[in-house]
Amino acid sequence: MKKFDYITALRWGLPILAILFVFLCRYQPAWAEGYARMVYPFLSIALSAFSSLFPFSLEEVLVVVCILWILLFPVLQRRKGKSWKYIGGRELEMLAWIYVWFYFGWGLNYFRYNIYTRLQTPPVKYEEQKFLDFLHAYTDSLNTTYIPNAELPVETIDKEVKDFYQNLPKEVGLVSPKNYQRPKFFTFTPLYSGVGVLGSMGPFFAEAQLNRDLLPVQLPFTYAHEFSHLLGVSNEAEANYWAYRACTESDIQTMRYSGYMGLLPYVLSNASSLLTKEQFQEWVRTIRPEIIASYNENRNYWKERYSPMIGKVQEVTYNLFLKGNQIPSGRKNYAEVISLLLSLQKDNGE
Repeated sequence: MKKFDYITALRWGLPILAILFVFLCRYQPAWAEGYARMVYPFLSIALSAFSSLFPFSLEEVLVVVCILWILLFPVLQRRKGKSWKYIGGRELEMLAWIYVWFYFGWGLNYFRYNIYTRLQTPPVKYEEQKFLDFLHAYTDSLNTTYIPNAELPVETIDKEVKDFYQNLPKEVGLVSPKNYQRPKFFTFTPLYSGVGVLGSMGPFFAEAQLNRDLLPVQLPFTYAHEFSHLLGVSNEAEANYWAYRACTESDIQTMRYSGYMGLLPYVLSNASSLLTKEQFQEWVRTIRPEIIASYNENRNYWKERYSPMIGKVQEVTYNLFLKGNQIPSGRKNYAEVISLLLSLQKDNGE
């Protein structure tokens, strides 16, 4: 009778149980909320404390190592006479642990309660007058805060963003920022620019990562967006919401202008679909010409760096990824920040 292999049972049993727990959290948001409030804070602190020891992105290193492993492991093992069954089993095991690491390291935040539930505030229905009032107030602030040279040191941006998140009430359910959590810049910048990625949150090592090609005016809003992910936000609209508030509630004009400019693409998207053609054109004419010129220059700047072939693959893949993680609108979720702003105006003090 063959002896029971406890080591093999443990190696496969643990990831299977962990994957089962991830699956259950998709349908039990209370479990995911418990993770977000009681487990994730300690995990993110530990992971970011470790990753802060390195000036480069550990996630990029991990991706390179995994790709090399997948490509080279079969070759090396075949030379040793290992069967394809053995090789396939080891690679499947590695992928299972990466899946578990992603969700337990951060990804379970996708299944937590949404911001409306956490703040006990129902979403409001669309009202044209309310949207027009928002447009008027937003445009006035955008025009007023305009600054030609919107540049700030990264250290100043980091401090302003952390000060904002540090003062959020507990019911929001975000992790408190730590001093050692610093923005990191991508090593493979051309690749990220080629697919239109301005920043990302590295879930494996709790890293807020930024594209080196970011324009100065984009840096505060993008960093505040990615930092919200680090603190436990998964929904892209909510991340935009907190980034907008983090920037526009700052005492520094450059921060505020970055917040209003960061929101502009989503305001344009919502306005073009909700207003008549005449209303939309009339509203656009109320925006300062310098801002329109800057917006168009920014778009052309990124178009020059964008690679349609790999960019389209990334868009489709990321859209499916979001839809598979309880964000049914996919990439369109980013623009839903306007609905959040309209619904949570009282909480904003607006």
